[in-house]
Amino acid sequence: MTDPMLIAGAIVLVGGALALLLLVAAFRRWGRRRIIGGTVLFGSGAVVLALALAAGSLALNVFTYARLTREQQAAHVTTRQLGERRYAVTVQVPKAAPRHYELAGDEWQIDARVLKWRGFATLIGFDTAYRLERLSGRYSDVAAERTAPRTVYSLAPETGLDLWSLVRRHHRYLPLADALYGSAAYVPMAEAAEYDVSVSASGLVVRPANEPARQAIGGWK
Repeated sequence: MTDPMLIAGAIVLVGGALALLLLVAAFRRWGRRRIIGGTVLFGSGAVVLALALAAGSLALNVFTYARLTREQQAAHVTTRQLGERRYAVTVQVPKAAPRHYELAGDEWQIDARVLKWRGFATLIGFDTAYRLERLSGRYSDVAAERTAPRTVYSLAPETGLDLWSLVRRHHRYLPLADALYGSAAYVPMAEAAEYDVSVSASGLVVRPANEPARQAIGGWK
């Protein structure tokens, strides 16, 4: 399958080269005092250049999404208790340095965005894609959820155009996009508990990875 990032990069390069040619031709026309022709070429070049830059920005945003061909591990999460309803949480994403957070609550919740393609897009290599979005603390009782301190962290870098918002806003005009939705999962926090976060086309799944996590889930009320 063709890598979608290579396709996006090719579009940017071709668009940039075409824009450069149009701009050079425009300056030549102006040098020959062909004002109208030069202005038309300059305007065309500016439009093509803007589209190429937009495509490049969108490509950067696409790069923040991981391609998903089957269920795969998205993160390994460990929790360590610091005090009453206070935990240190480490998120280890494959091929990245671990990140550390401090959460308040009884449970930790992880959120992700999932984007599915259809038809021609899947033929050229656009697999279902996902991006981890947020990590937050969660209280088991509604009263505490309303009044106790909340802790929420972003897990996703903000680069380029927001592909998610673009597809959601113009979904009816983008036949290549099949579905896009948010997925979230939450489990109890406990001392020395470890969890594996997996993602598939249907969303996130959190599984205990050691005995403290299994005991935490087993005694979950």
